[in-house]
Amino acid sequence: MNLFIPRETDPSEQRTPLTPSTAERLVKLGAVVEVEAGLGATLRHTDEAFSNAGATVVTDRCAALGRAKLVLRLHKPPRDEVAAMKPGTIHISHLDPFNETELIQDLASAGISALSMELIPRTTIAQKMDALSSQANLAGYVAVILAAARLNKILPMMMTPSGTLTPSRVFVIGAGVAGLQAIATAKRLGARVEAFDTRPVVEEQVLSLGARFVKVELGETGQTKDGYAQELTEEQLQKQRDAMAKACAQADIVITTAQLFGRKAPVIVTREIIAAMKPGSVIVDMAVESGGNVEGSRLNEDVDINGVAVLGFGNLPGRVPEHASQMYANNLVNLVDHFWDKESKTFPLKLDDEIIQGCLVTHDGVIVHPAIRKKLNLDAEAQ
Repeated sequence: MNLFIPRETDPSEQRTPLTPSTAERLVKLGAVVEVEAGLGATLRHTDEAFSNAGATVVTDRCAALGRAKLVLRLHKPPRDEVAAMKPGTIHISHLDPFNETELIQDLASAGISALSMELIPRTTIAQKMDALSSQANLAGYVAVILAAARLNKILPMMMTPSGTLTPSRVFVIGAGVAGLQAIATAKRLGARVEAFDTRPVVEEQVLSLGARFVKVELGETGQTKDGYAQELTEEQLQKQRDAMAKACAQADIVITTAQLFGRKAPVIVTREIIAAMKPGSVIVDMAVESGGNVEGSRLNEDVDINGVAVLGFGNLPGRVPEHASQMYANNLVNLVDHFWDKESKTFPLKLDDEIIQGCLVTHDGVIVHPAIRKKLNLDAEAQ
């Protein structure tokens, strides 16, 4: 089975979807692996390193897309490349399927079976394929490092002959994968850490990392079957903001991680809350790419609001591209390996498998994912 891994087209992206060691794993499965020349250049992985791993380095991107039975990427494909793939090709990458509806329709029309890495179910068996979690883990770490570098004071307590420096206070809003890593990183750096989440079930995890859990009585809350926080009512959001205001006013660093998959992120930190914070404080809005948790944050900008630095940098995992690529490539190869048929040396689409059902967006000429079909109102149109 021919596999092709093209270079990423975004010049600012330093991550790669494959490394020489993961390419070797695919070759050992019996796959014919083709990689585009320069695939690993951003990480100083040479074409020779991929060749030594058993892959074939190619320069004609369109021809390779046309030969491939399976295409692996990091980001969604450019729309003008969809037609280069043959009907029946399996394409695996991030797709942003709730927002890229025209691309999804293109993939369906071209007969491409597209799997979205964002939609890998959060089940025990699929953990090794869960790219959202692996990248969010790194993003939580990077958020703390960026904030610490921007803050005009140190994080740990320090006792010196000149006096004692008290530890900085870090407040993390959202205790999912990114939030928990942010908590752990801030604690390792010596900060005093508090955290809040709408899901009471995560309190034990927050406490286990040595942080204080800020309790807010919001009434009935919960999480989805995939472990995401459920959307709050406007009344609950206001109660949350009122409680957040006190914690933010005391904090030197605030990190917001609240995102709703497939929807705009909720605004949690308002300008009113920022106005009550200490000048010199830092906020990192980790949800800026999906609308932002912080009023006034701007994508890829460091904004000063009343003396508070609001960092809205996107693609935080891309700031540690070597480890981010290592983790994402392993996620991809683990997915391929899990379903690989060793006798036929192919990647069969097992349509009755819960992992495939969870992440398959288009197949056999149609959009098949229930949530995407619902968003596009396709089932209602068919009636």
